[in-house]
Amino acid sequence: MITSKEHVIDYFKSGIKDPKNFKIGIEHEKFLFNVSDNTRVDYSKIKQMFSALAEFGWKPVYENENIIALNNGGKNITLEPGNQIELSGDILNHIHEACAESQDYLFELRQVTKKLGIKIVSAGFDPISKIQEIPNNPKQRYKLMTEDMPLGGEHSLDMMYRTCGTQLNVDYNSEEDFIKKFKVVNSIVPISIALFANSSIVEKKKSGYLSYRSKVWQSTSRGGLPAIFFDNFDFDKYAEFAINFNILFIDHEGKYISGKKYTFKDFMDGKIDEIGNRLPTEKDLTTHLSTIFTENRLKKYIELRSMDACGWDCLCSGPAFNVGMIYGNIDETYDLIKNWDKDKIINAYLEVPKKGFNTQLMGKDLLHWSKTLLELSNKGLENRDFLNKHGKNETIFLNHLNKIVENKMTNADHMINKFSKDENLETLYDQ
Repeated sequence: MITSKEHVIDYFKSGIKDPKNFKIGIEHEKFLFNVSDNTRVDYSKIKQMFSALAEFGWKPVYENENIIALNNGGKNITLEPGNQIELSGDILNHIHEACAESQDYLFELRQVTKKLGIKIVSAGFDPISKIQEIPNNPKQRYKLMTEDMPLGGEHSLDMMYRTCGTQLNVDYNSEEDFIKKFKVVNSIVPISIALFANSSIVEKKKSGYLSYRSKVWQSTSRGGLPAIFFDNFDFDKYAEFAINFNILFIDHEGKYISGKKYTFKDFMDGKIDEIGNRLPTEKDLTTHLSTIFTENRLKKYIELRSMDACGWDCLCSGPAFNVGMIYGNIDETYDLIKNWDKDKIINAYLEVPKKGFNTQLMGKDLLHWSKTLLELSNKGLENRDFLNKHGKNETIFLNHLNKIVENKMTNADHMINKFSKDENLETLYDQ
């Protein structure tokens, strides 16, 4: 049972790994649309799609009688509130493996979506649909979240139903290593948003933002970039933060119960009458930590969550960019950001969804910092020296980002340019 802050700290300590055992976990989401009328797919179409994926070895995962996910070894395909699909990849050693996994997944998806009249959109925000047009699904927790989340943030339903992102999970080898990595990943959030901006079209119009997804996440319940994350945030401070954070829901005897009246500390103190005052298990703690929607968060690893979803050509670039710095070159990256002013970082964070590379941070624009971080990442990937069968190291996955920086043109800019020519919806779909 989890009954004290020390138990939460021990949970974080149990994630400590020897650097030779560091792994990479990647999660990425996609929108699915019906070819016939440009509407988002409903749950009945999802069931057909999940059934068709069975031929590739995917096994169904049920909640009561409803299929809500697929599993294939260490990989899972899960269902988001508006029937976005997410691949939670296997735990892998390097970006070559991760990119191969994504390409295999793309191949399988293409076989199935073509057969079922479905098209994929790889963007950070749904460029077509209004919120009221998006179908839901019977996953129990989403019904409760749809009711409770808007109470704490005006764009919470947009986050749930109309956003897609790419997430990277990385390890730490000590509490000191966690503190250093957590400061780095929080400090570079504005740069990450600028580099991976890919949500400029909303409801078939230019939104005025390069990353509308990031704008939405800033106005989402339980989200944001807390100022306290910059204050040498150790396991004790994160545990304190987490246990005093409101619970989103509690999974109790197969039912989801709203936690909006309670903090996790109330749970630990046995003060929740609706569940018979039972105490939380480690599973309850994991669930709670997974429903804190900050830009980065801690479980038994660090989750980086600031990247818009992007097309298959750039899918591996985000993980490569971050792995190069965090695993290959953490000391030099930390030295760069260690004296940055947290208020200036947060100000850049608030401005970057609209201003992109033109956002100022510590007297330079984010294009400058993107170039600098790319150099540090490139050096880190060279240091790692993981080679593919052609003898190429992981730096090949930075090519997409090098082009963005050289041309000063993000995925969002390309989307605006293509769509603005004739406002043809076809330009929004993956080709």
